[in-house]
Amino acid sequence: MMLYFLRTVVDLLCYVVSMMLLARAILSWFANPYRRSANILQKLYMLLVQLTEPIVGPCRKLLSRFNTGMFDFSVLVAMLAVMLVRNLLLMLLR
Repeated sequence: MMLYFLRTVVDLLCYVVSMMLLARAILSWFANPYRRSANILQKLYMLLVQLTEPIVGPCRKLLSRFNTGMFDFSVLVAMLAVMLVRNLLLMLLR
């Protein structure tokens, strides 16, 4: 019973983090954080940046070694890392 609960919590937490990363990526196309008058999209985007930066930051630092041009793949790498950690934890909790 406890094992099932832990697996459910891990699965739910990784799902929420993945959705926050996806929302951050999508909102980055529409929200301009440098604008003076902040609307709801900008506020939501900045909140998501603050919540997900501990995951995205190290990925960005790792990718800075490679020349990706003007593209930032750090959110994609962070999502892949979250999925990998989820799968590893669920495998350990079997």
